[in-house]
Amino acid sequence: MHIGLLGAGRIGAFHARALAHNGLVDGLSIADADVNRAATLAGELNAQCRPTPEDVVAGGVDGLVIAAPTPAHAALIHLAADAGLPVFCEKPIALDLETTDAVLDHVAEAGLLLQIGFQRRFDPGYRAARQEVHSGRIGDLLLVRAATHDPEPPPEEYLAGSGGIWRDLMIHDFDVLPWVTGRQIVEVYADGSAGGELFGRYNDLDRAAALLRFDSGALGIVSGGRYDPLGYDVRLELLGSRDSIAVGMDDRIALRSVEPGVAPPRGGHRDFMERFESAYRAELQTFLEAVRDRGESACSGEDARRALCVALAAERSCRERRPVRVEEIG
Repeated sequence: MHIGLLGAGRIGAFHARALAHNGLVDGLSIADADVNRAATLAGELNAQCRPTPEDVVAGGVDGLVIAAPTPAHAALIHLAADAGLPVFCEKPIALDLETTDAVLDHVAEAGLLLQIGFQRRFDPGYRAARQEVHSGRIGDLLLVRAATHDPEPPPEEYLAGSGGIWRDLMIHDFDVLPWVTGRQIVEVYADGSAGGELFGRYNDLDRAAALLRFDSGALGIVSGGRYDPLGYDVRLELLGSRDSIAVGMDDRIALRSVEPGVAPPRGGHRDFMERFESAYRAELQTFLEAVRDRGESACSGEDARRALCVALAAERSCRERRPVRVEEIG
């Protein structure tokens, strides 16, 4: 297949290298708002550099991978829908429901494959946890605890268009928890705070927590933060009536025990790219196989919409200081 890549920044460059070395891909065309950056990456990988996304599509590709900044996602998916091309897009589709729904309507009308990049669904630990839950081995799900903590905030130019901590950082938990548990989040009670001028400038938060209620009656506690001195920290705990299991509780955990005799961990992961490298490769492989086989999406636009609704409910709950039912949003 010949694949078009739109966006040559950090995650785009990672995807480009993965695509260039994938046995299902025999051609790669790259476009970026920074033409020099696209040209440098294309030269490294013996790929084609195109001046615009429209030129990539006109060049006759079999599918698109969108790794551009968030504000560009919706327009680029519309471009793919107009061309009838299957598309993989990094999360989110958009930061609001109106734009998201317009995209989903267009995709449905075009009848094309859309896969959204929630990479945790492809991580071996999260997949194993899902299997444990769905097999019934942990019994009835009682409590969920999840954490997503960055070692340091992203650059200011990223924060400015990110949509804030709920829609950028914690939306990963809002997507993967229903996927792992098989239960939908129906209510959110959230709070957070900002400790510096940077986050206040964008009406954002650098730490946040939410109490979740699932449709089964199970409860979830989710925390998110932009500062962790021990590294990138992503964990999940599931407490059931028969067993309790965890993801991310290995020797790379960014948490130090002060219990006597407990050996310290090796140290947290440097960033999300290092932590989820295999998951990023697996989600692209799944997309390429779906394009080849005309299969279904492993993470649909509707899945992404549901996660956005939970994020918006958390944002409203934090602002209005009350529990918010997700149905109020979507």
